[in-house]
Amino acid sequence: MSTQKTTQQDVASWELSDELWEKMAPWLPKPKSRFRGRGRQRRHIGGRPAADRRRVLAGILYVLRTGCQWNAAPKEFGSGKTLHRYFQKWRRAGVFKKMWQAGLLEYDQVQGIAWTWQAADGVMTKAPLGGGATGPNPTDRGKKGTKRSLLCDERGAPLGIVVQGANRHDSVLLGPTLEAVVIPRPQPTEDAPQHLCLDQAYLGQPCEETATAHGYVLHRSSGQRTAEGEPLPHTPGKKARRWVVEVAHSWLNRFRRLLVRWEKKTSNYLSMLYFACAIICWRKAAV
Repeated sequence: MSTQKTTQQDVASWELSDELWEKMAPWLPKPKSRFRGRGRQRRHIGGRPAADRRRVLAGILYVLRTGCQWNAAPKEFGSGKTLHRYFQKWRRAGVFKKMWQAGLLEYDQVQGIAWTWQAADGVMTKAPLGGGATGPNPTDRGKKGTKRSLLCDERGAPLGIVVQGANRHDSVLLGPTLEAVVIPRPQPTEDAPQHLCLDQAYLGQPCEETATAHGYVLHRSSGQRTAEGEPLPHTPGKKARRWVVEVAHSWLNRFRRLLVRWEKKTSNYLSMLYFACAIICWRKAAV
């Protein structure tokens, strides 16, 4: 029998490789001991045995990747109720955000976070069940929807994300998105400035003031104009590299559970997003 460790490239996208499991395992709470006392007083207290953490995490990954319902997950991962119960438990413990932070730090050590050029943008997704941070989607006949606003680095690695109703304008979410970076952001300097690339949704002085207050040099695509028709300032030879945030949103949409929001609780939806961001960062670190 081969004992070679599998990598994420060796398995299907919905499977948990040995390599990825080793990175995620330290952040999972250890199961409580079913014994009490010491020495001769030590006794077994009974109760239901804890589920296998790797099998449960693999089941959560399967649900995230395929978008299936909890009770439709293959029985090899355990029951859907068990998967959902552990997901809620780990969500309350902040496990998935810690995984994202760990993945981003590893990506920084291996590749180096490209802070010089960053990009932000928001996308709207359907939310048929409604819930927190949802609202009428102006592009979907007013049906319930949610908007996720994402900040990424020059290579598309996710740095920060927020969720609000689909009726919230991108410009309103710019400040919270810039403040949602999950690891300490280096302070920009004259020798090492940080550029922020945005699209036409962020026109206007409020967005400029927000970007400046956070220490960014603001860039937009050439040819854009203000509400008064005046051309926006554009740095010659410096294109607005905002396509990377579109790529990052595309990576997130490949996790089918995120393409249509089925979680009513905002914290549940955010935890799914955090889990997907963690996987993206670990995969980029392995490139």
